[in-house]
Amino acid sequence: MYLMYYVDEDGKRVYTLKKITPDGQMTKSAHPARFSPEDKFSRERITNKRRFNLLPTQQSPIVY
Repeated sequence: MYLMYYVDEDGKRVYTLKKITPDGQMTKSAHPARFSPEDKFSRERITNKRRFNLLPTQQSPIVY
C-alpha cells in the first residue's frame, strides 16, 4: 500500500491509502520519484538547462 493524497476544496492535501477520491478523481502519490545513480537522461536535462540559461553557473551571483 502506498500513501496517496488529493487536494480538497480548501487547497489542503488530504492523505489516504485509496486510489480514488470521494469525488471519483484519481489520487496522486505522496512519495518522491525514485533516484538512480545510473541516470540515463541526465545529459538531456543538463543540455536543456544550458539552453535556457538555468544552470547555477549561468545565473548572476548572489549578493548578500
